[in-house]
Amino acid sequence: MNKDQKLWNRDFVAVCVSSFFLFMTFYILAVTLPIFVTDTLHGGQQQIGLVMTVFIISTVILRPLTGKWMDEWNRKKIVLFSLALFMICTALYPLVHQYTFLLGLRFVHGIGFGMVTTAAGAVAIELVPERRKGEGIGYFSLFMSLAMVVGPFLGLTIMQDHNNSLLFGVCIVFALLAFLFGVTIRIPQAISRVAVQTESGWRKFIEPRALPISLAGSVLAFSYGAITTFLSVYAKSIGLDTYASYFFMVFALMIVISRPFTGKWFDRSGPHLLVYPGVFLFTLGMITLSMASSPILFLVAGGMLGLGFGAMLPSFQTIAIQAAPSHRRGLATGTYFLLFDSGYGIGSYVLGAVASRTNYHTMYFIAGMVVACSAILYYGLYHRKTTSSLKPSPTTIK
Repeated sequence: MNKDQKLWNRDFVAVCVSSFFLFMTFYILAVTLPIFVTDTLHGGQQQIGLVMTVFIISTVILRPLTGKWMDEWNRKKIVLFSLALFMICTALYPLVHQYTFLLGLRFVHGIGFGMVTTAAGAVAIELVPERRKGEGIGYFSLFMSLAMVVGPFLGLTIMQDHNNSLLFGVCIVFALLAFLFGVTIRIPQAISRVAVQTESGWRKFIEPRALPISLAGSVLAFSYGAITTFLSVYAKSIGLDTYASYFFMVFALMIVISRPFTGKWFDRSGPHLLVYPGVFLFTLGMITLSMASSPILFLVAGGMLGLGFGAMLPSFQTIAIQAAPSHRRGLATGTYFLLFDSGYGIGSYVLGAVASRTNYHTMYFIAGMVVACSAILYYGLYHRKTTSSLKPSPTTIK
């Protein structure tokens, strides 16, 4: 293999491991803070939701800004600043004794998270050889999926058997490790500043060529929010609450198992082979989940959802990145996650309203139908255009 096609080098491994510890911290806090709010701060359901909402709001705001900064400023400094901010915020959780302080901390923590995830994604993309983008981004996402498996399990185990001090101490250690691995990354600075400066208006913050596929990704995120936000409550309502943690393990493990294959399939055969089956599996998984009444059906739904999500998410992200010129790939990454996070937040709110007016069975069925619409968006906004661009023009036909 040519040297310029080598995927696993020191810097790529460092950014992957740094992201792993970053997302370990994120997922541990995501599943344990609701318990912390109710048991320690004596808050209610609305206060739990607000703790999550302010984090998402600040994350969404910083996505496009960070994408712009990554294409114009010193990337190393941005990565280190965002990792340091994330680490400092994590270190402040043991000092939380009031709900208002927690809200402020979550907002600032979301700023750090939005910056570092966008920056790390842009760096990982630069470190991956051009002909192995799908495979490289797939492996990079794999480390986040591993954190999705280990983080919630570890966090809930600590909350059950120990105290908040140990929980936050573990998070601080992981945030520190994320920072230390980030320090070791040698970040390429191949940026065309002239090209960046020619952009004006909203194009300074958004990459237009990444918008079509990002819209399809936002529809996926809309329904994905129903899994992370309401699954544990839904499981309890149907008497399967003891299987909720296993559902997430099956969901994440299917992503982990399939990821090495999906990246290679993307590079060899293109995204269509992954996206359409992914939409079908995710839709079928949502419908199965809406009808689940036994542990087997419940866990089978988790497996189908994991396979579908694992096929679609890296495919959409890779398409968004490849649609942009090299000097605007930071912006493309920020644009994609801006719409993904927005879809996630809107979906959690809207589907929660649907569940309150009907039931969780109906909510998951509707979420499945919404995901099915992403196939229509994908065909209209991307597949049809790429197909027509490959057809020879009339003047070239002899």
